[in-house]
Amino acid sequence: MERRIYLDNASTTYVSNEVLNEMVPCFNTLYGNAGSLHSLGREATAIIDRARDRVKEAINASKANEIYFTAGGTEADNWAILGVARANVNKGKHIITTQIEHHAVLHACQQLEREGFEVTYLPVDSNGLVDMAELLHAIRKDTTLISVMTVNNEVGTIQNIKAIAKIAHDYKIYFHTDAVQAIGCLKMDVQDMEIDLMSMSAHKIHGPKGVGALYIKNGVRIDPILFGGDSQERGKRAGTENVPGIAGFGKAIEIATRNHDINNKKLKSIREYFIEKLKEKVDYIQINGHPHQKSNAIVSVSFYGIEGESIMMLLDLAGICTSTASACTSKSLLPSHVLKAMGVPDEIAQGTVRFSFGTNISKSDVDYVTDEIQKVVAKLRAISPIQAGRY
Repeated sequence: MERRIYLDNASTTYVSNEVLNEMVPCFNTLYGNAGSLHSLGREATAIIDRARDRVKEAINASKANEIYFTAGGTEADNWAILGVARANVNKGKHIITTQIEHHAVLHACQQLEREGFEVTYLPVDSNGLVDMAELLHAIRKDTTLISVMTVNNEVGTIQNIKAIAKIAHDYKIYFHTDAVQAIGCLKMDVQDMEIDLMSMSAHKIHGPKGVGALYIKNGVRIDPILFGGDSQERGKRAGTENVPGIAGFGKAIEIATRNHDINNKKLKSIREYFIEKLKEKVDYIQINGHPHQKSNAIVSVSFYGIEGESIMMLLDLAGICTSTASACTSKSLLPSHVLKAMGVPDEIAQGTVRFSFGTNISKSDVDYVTDEIQKVVAKLRAISPIQAGRY
């Protein structure tokens, strides 16, 4: 069997055996609809309640009823943005977000603009951080929501979420954060960080695809965006509950929280070793994102003079799975909107590859990967010689 090394964990992760074991009975034994009143339905409800408790404990929510299960991070982001904006239209029609958000947030904001709302898209500095002065300048009397992601999915930069949330609350504005890449990376404490709404997804933490959650602090005014099931998720999110997925998510977030310190220590060691070896073997590269305030699992590298897509495809032939940006936009030929917002020139942004690590990656794997990167880059630059003076 040929060697395969998976370095695209920011896109998705494998389902762990512990999570799978939690899910299996929900498919063929405890298969009831949680909306049914009979015993199998009540058992399904109990499974969902257990998962809700696990998510509540993992993020230190005040109560389990602040957790609402969704079909994933995209729905959670959409619901937070659209739901809060529409529910609070009497206060105002102005939203603040950033230029480097996931498209689940950006496209939801664009939808609001079509509905007559105004959206301010905050710039970021060269490290991908929001400028607090810019945030303060953007706040208006009619601002109802500020949405800033915790960990950027492309470059790994970690925002100063607690400080941003405090600013929002000083002006009586709701604060939402997309924490899809943050769960497992950071200890997310919604009470300490003063978060009003937080989006999560299972498949980034070795849970199943197609399930996520939105934390909604009790008292937040929010409208539903799905209709048809008055009893489902306490009337706020219609749709038959995905019991196997929810069970898996609950177990996955419990494990991610339990193993947080050990996993991050290992990931930090692997990330630093990868960067060290890469710099030894390849010239004319740029590491994107904040040098210190960033996820231990993500390394964004720009290779001068060549296209990231070509690097990715040749690495794939060597059994190495990577991506050029977010998996949701990887088929686009346009430069990354995140790198563009950080001021990275298009010709450099086009040469960017994202390496995102899992705890199953060893230093031996890193040695193999960096050796292959060295070969691939040398081959591509021989075809299209780099003009070092341009950089």
